Amino acid sequence: MTPQLQQAIKLLQLSTLDLQQEIQQALESNPMLDVTEESETEQQQENTDQSELIDLSKNTETKAETTSEDAEPTTEESDWQDNIPEDLPVDTQWDDVYQASSSSGSLSSAPADSGDYDIDSRNSLTESLQDHLHWQLNLTRMSDTDRLIGIAIIDALDNNGRLTLSTEEIHAGFAEDNPDLELDEVMAVLHRIQHFDPPGVAAKDLQDCLLIQLKQLSPETPWLKEAKLIIDRHMNLLGNRDYAQLMRRSKLKEPQLKEVLQLIQSLNPNPGEMISPDTTEYVVPDVFVKKIKGRWIVELNPDIAPKLRINSDYASLVKRADSSEDNTYLRDNLQEARWFLKSLQSRNETLMKVATKIVEHQRGFLDYGDEAMKPLVLHDIADAVEMHESTISRVTTQKYMHTPRGIFELKYFFSSHVSTDSGGECSSTAIRALIKKLIAAENPRKPLSDSKITTILGEQGIKVARRTIAKYRESLVIPPSNERKRLV
Repeated sequence: MTPQLQQAIKLLQLSTLDLQQEIQQALESNPMLDVTEESETEQQQENTDQSELIDLSKNTETKAETTSEDAEPTTEESDWQDNIPEDLPVDTQWDDVYQASSSSGSLSSAPADSGDYDIDSRNSLTESLQDHLHWQLNLTRMSDTDRLIGIAIIDALDNNGRLTLSTEEIHAGFAEDNPDLELDEVMAVLHRIQHFDPPGVAAKDLQDCLLIQLKQLSPETPWLKEAKLIIDRHMNLLGNRDYAQLMRRSKLKEPQLKEVLQLIQSLNPNPGEMISPDTTEYVVPDVFVKKIKGRWIVELNPDIAPKLRINSDYASLVKRADSSEDNTYLRDNLQEARWFLKSLQSRNETLMKVATKIVEHQRGFLDYGDEAMKPLVLHDIADAVEMHESTISRVTTQKYMHTPRGIFELKYFFSSHVSTDSGGECSSTAIRALIKKLIAAENPRKPLSDSKITTILGEQGIKVARRTIAKYRESLVIPPSNERKRLV
């Protein structure tokens, strides 16, 4: 491939944020590239300044007369200026606001500095669960040995706050350096850490995590004793949703069991998620889709990249017959700048073509939602825009479309198909939407099994295997029917 084609392919597969970085890098490295918006603004400012100069030249005499008249202030103005004090009164004195500290630092400024540091460290977005627990450990009074044990326990936690090592394994890690250390001391430090924030941290498993949280509740909490009993002795029945057996074993009636389950459901099975740093990734849409006068209109996002141009001042310095080092440098940069601008234009045109064809094909989705999504593969769009499938794949990767129904990656609109009894086709996205709709409307006491969903879809003319239903259900993060069963 030629360098021009390689550059065009590289820009085509970049996301919006990566493209902005690439453009910024090109602007910094190539003097021939310039931003159009800035130059136009400067030109408009120059035109405005020139027009003002023209107006000034026409009204020179008037301005001169006005200036001469305003040269001496009036009596009222002079009196007003004389009454202005040199120091205006303020509510506080400078010494009350600012206290000069000596080179060794003043005691009065120490608490403020330490407080700011604690706030930044505790509320920082980059703080992890381990950082949060280490901060609490440093505020806890304990011996050096216990502190080392606490550090080992905290380092053995996963992102959910669960222990990845047993207490025996943690104890064995200290056996070589401290043979007198007993397992009970490790257990004692573990119990102290289990009282740290967030509640339920440093648990061995889910059962232990829930019990730790229940023990930290007030003794007056309603149904606390029954919740501890169910978690401690009947965890398997609770996990299998065997409510009939659970009521028989715990000697609770259905209304009472509902109250107990409500208390258990208020607990957090993964307490570490409350402290873990937020990994949300923000996206910038490349394409906007709007419905104007009954027609869907596709527009490129004008803010994804600045408008570039060739710097005419530098380009005029290039001489055709000159082979000097400076001229060669300018000529090479000019050629690279032209390739870069052409690649950007090609990227925008290709993105616009593909997005337009996708919108034409998926009008039903834009009008009615996921259930109206039509089957679509890369080959269909490739034929419509007369491009290779690999090019379509690059265009639809990490490119996003802003629609009235939300922001979607272009790949979202592609899905396989399933045949219907009427001879038509139904997309996998539409089938997922139907599965989600059926499960949302099911009876919680008797949730729909995968086989039952297969039968219901078959009655609607959509032939889907039970294994396919299970696969689609798992992709929607919906548990199986036995785990969805609950008391109403």
